[in-house]
Amino acid sequence: MKTILLVEDDPNQGLLYEQELTDDGYRVLRAMNGRDALNILKEQRPDCVVMDINMPVMDGLDALGKILGIYPKLPIIINTAFTAYKDSFMSWAADAYVVKSSDLTELKERIAEVLSKPRE
Repeated sequence: MKTILLVEDDPNQGLLYEQELTDDGYRVLRAMNGRDALNILKEQRPDCVVMDINMPVMDGLDALGKILGIYPKLPIIINTAFTAYKDSFMSWAADAYVVKSSDLTELKERIAEVLSKPRE
């Protein structure tokens, strides 16, 4: 079973994503912000990270840089409501960029895609 670290500060959205991804056969770890995500990564190594950008304490772009500095091969998908960040060079380090939607099809497709790629 593949493990996904979901970094989402909205509890309702996080619960929806967790339920959907669990139903698809993934194990889901949850973090409310980038700092929480880094703390979880000290203890557990997920197969993929799905991360929002706008969050309190430490936003997704700051966390993205810190995570990749420690785990450069860990796939990270940015999942945000804002399309403007797609043009930010900081977001280019992510494996995928998905704009939030009530339809999780695109997010699920990107997760399957990044998990199917071999990692060293």
